[in-house]
Amino acid sequence: MQDNNRDYLSNFPDANGYFGQFGGNHYPQAAWPALKELEATYRAVRETPEFLHDLEEARIGFQGRPTPLHFLRNTTSEIGGAQIYVKREDLNHTGAHKINHCVGFALLARKMGKRKLIAETGAGQHGVALAAASAYFGLECEIHMGKIDTEKQSVNVERMRLHGAKVVVATTGQSALKEASDSAFTAYVEQREHALYAIGSAIGPHPFPMIVRDFQAVVGREARHQFLALHDGTLPDHVVACVAGGSNAMGIYSGFIDDPEVNLHAVEPLGDSDRAGRHAATLSFGTPGTLHGARSVVLQQDDGATMQVRSVASGLVYPGVGPEIAALQDSGRLNVAVVSDDEVVRTFFRMSRSEGIIPALESCHALAFALKLAARLPTSRKILLNLSGRGDKDIDYVINNFGTGFE
Repeated sequence: MQDNNRDYLSNFPDANGYFGQFGGNHYPQAAWPALKELEATYRAVRETPEFLHDLEEARIGFQGRPTPLHFLRNTTSEIGGAQIYVKREDLNHTGAHKINHCVGFALLARKMGKRKLIAETGAGQHGVALAAASAYFGLECEIHMGKIDTEKQSVNVERMRLHGAKVVVATTGQSALKEASDSAFTAYVEQREHALYAIGSAIGPHPFPMIVRDFQAVVGREARHQFLALHDGTLPDHVVACVAGGSNAMGIYSGFIDDPEVNLHAVEPLGDSDRAGRHAATLSFGTPGTLHGARSVVLQQDDGATMQVRSVASGLVYPGVGPEIAALQDSGRLNVAVVSDDEVVRTFFRMSRSEGIIPALESCHALAFALKLAARLPTSRKILLNLSGRGDKDIDYVINNFGTGFE
């Protein structure tokens, strides 16, 4: 199969920032001028030779792109089913896919004459990436992080500070990713004249989901070309990613979304139970609602208040999904699965010992599902997943809470 024209990315979102019934701009009106300024700047510069040159220069020299496509030979042999390939986004500078859009936002900030970047972070990978990008491009940086995550991911907190970022601890509510997002938005509204909100995932009001997806689309483009070259022009049968906000998922999906023969899978955190408050499986149990400035699917109570959520992976502790992810599920393009904390931790140890790769707990959701999927497919089938981050940040937490592995 030859590479074909990509139509989907050109058609979505629409002019008002909607992906079907989801998306739009539901931020307070005080923020609308700043969002319109951001969209106008992005559309004006995104295809210019100067911007593309600066972006490519940073991706190659600073990030270390392109990242490789890797065959999980040992694991595939152990399972005896479909072949499993991973896109090694864990090999990016700072250890995850987040740097892809952080570099882009830093360039946009300079184009807009902003001197500061503000963002939220959960597991800390986005915060570290934005702090590093800010240092690289000579910008100030302010990262908002829930108290529970600063304790769980203390190494990433110190990495942010080493890069010169100010870390603001969110202590309200569940003190996790949602509260960090609330805190960051408040700071952005107060500082919007000189600061740009570099949102951490494909969430929020238009134009954030579009911009994050477009910067993350480098993952899908690379993976598609690499896979076609490796397999004589044939595409994978299945593409898998973990999902909360959706930045890593939309990154890998973007390369295959126009190919109906490629099955797209979104893997959600089931936590320790399917009971409300014990998981963060929004697509599986949520309902349409508005969260952080966009219409999407949300885990919410009857009165509209968001539910408590949990997962062993800090980056997935979010009571919603990006609007584009919600739209893909609504259209039937996306298959949704859930993986428990126990399966995730087992996969963390298995990959570390079988493949010499320590994956992030977030990425282990996609890996755990891919292992189960491979086991029920013939050996001729091929699975590609986005290994979105490395698990250095999770080692202390896993060892302290689960020991040195399941025997």
